[in-house]
Amino acid sequence: MVPTTLNRNDAEEYTVRTTLIRRAGAVGLIAAALVAGSLTAAAPATAFPATSKQAVIDYLRSITGSSILSGQHNKEPANQPGAYSRQVHDITGQWPGLWGGDLMFRASDAANRQSVVNQAITEWRNGSLVALTWHVCPPTGPATCEFDGGVKSSISNQQFRDIVTGGTSLNATWKQRMEQVVPYLLQLRDAGVPVLWRPFHEMNEAWNWWGGRPGANGGAKIFQQMKDYFDSRGLTNLIWVWNVQDNPAGGWANYYPGANYVDVVSLDAWYKSYPSSADYQQIQSIAGTKPIAIAEMGKVPNASLLTSQPRWAYFMVWSEQLRGSNTNAEVQAAYFHSRVLNQGEVVLGGGGEGGTTPPSTRTGSISGLAGKCVDVRASGTANGTAVQLYTCATGVAQTWTIGTDGSIRNPNSGRCLDVTGAGTANGTVVQLWDCNGSGAQRWEYRTADRTLRNSGSGRCLDVTGNSSTDGTRLQIWDCFASANQQWNLP
Repeated sequence: MVPTTLNRNDAEEYTVRTTLIRRAGAVGLIAAALVAGSLTAAAPATAFPATSKQAVIDYLRSITGSSILSGQHNKEPANQPGAYSRQVHDITGQWPGLWGGDLMFRASDAANRQSVVNQAITEWRNGSLVALTWHVCPPTGPATCEFDGGVKSSISNQQFRDIVTGGTSLNATWKQRMEQVVPYLLQLRDAGVPVLWRPFHEMNEAWNWWGGRPGANGGAKIFQQMKDYFDSRGLTNLIWVWNVQDNPAGGWANYYPGANYVDVVSLDAWYKSYPSSADYQQIQSIAGTKPIAIAEMGKVPNASLLTSQPRWAYFMVWSEQLRGSNTNAEVQAAYFHSRVLNQGEVVLGGGGEGGTTPPSTRTGSISGLAGKCVDVRASGTANGTAVQLYTCATGVAQTWTIGTDGSIRNPNSGRCLDVTGAGTANGTVVQLWDCNGSGAQRWEYRTADRTLRNSGSGRCLDVTGNSSTDGTRLQIWDCFASANQQWNLP
């Protein structure tokens, strides 16, 4: 029996020495250690303090292109809301970086929603982000229902119109239905827990009562209506995650409620094991600069997916599919991939609505337009070497250290990201140059819009011509926070 809430710091049997195993790349070693029972305890995860939803959004943006959060969904029964995350730990010795739960639909599970909320708070305090979905029953029937014939059912177009039209009896019932979960979400707000909230998932599918309704008065409308209602109830902690399934019909943008209603754009991968490159591009075209995620999948990501589709900010394995569709070795390989972040590896910043984040001494890649990276041409080390946009790859040409003095240094050359000739005009290209602390080499990262502003010119690091072609030079330009001026630091 899994306890209702799992306190990791008090009830650990074992964890893996994450850093050592990652460096060794020894997935086989993990399996052997699990069999032998020889794993030893690592330091407990650092508890997250109460924080704003913007801090989480900024974090997801900051890791885009360089890292991805591991996630595990935990389905019914609601009195065991950490059972599937426990299975991850049994296999890998790690806890997911993102815990997923559900506010449920059956009467027995709805009666245990408090257990779900308690678990969410525990997960947050243990160092994992929190995601919730809601398989809500249709307002044409009772507040609790079975999946088949309830969540999975059809209603008429007229009934749907009445649900989303103010003043109708069905609309009044729908508001009462939404109100039933408000007290639970308010508890999370008051505990300082931002929630990746994913209502009306897979709205391009017809298996659910809300789905298969494209256009402004379809799924988009009911999504907007819920956000407006929850906003009016003070639920400032909700990060609104819009979601479709990877069906081959396409046209996913026809279900999109609009940029003002969405914080994260997500895809469920069920028609195939992994999103195709066309799926990946379609989601990016809808999202623009917003973070993107794989909100449900059966197979854990493999190395090929993680390398070829680097902009996914998190993945979420569906409950029973963890063991039903994956070998232990596959799960271990995913959790110990160098790009994957687990509990204890998630580091949130201040996340203010419009402030700046002081540079910190971090080393890694800087990604931007089309998920490509800031690159030193031909791995050069000489003064004046061009700095360009290029497909992300491991190596010295794309390794940068963010300094506390505002510098961005390439460790391979020992030189800094520099505005040529200390220029201030639009179109001045950037290069490598001896580090000298001048304004031409000082950069300020703004978390609100993810721009890198050059102190000497007041202009932003920019991809010339908005082109994602490999080898495109980087320059400075007036700051517009467009896609070619948005960057993700290591």
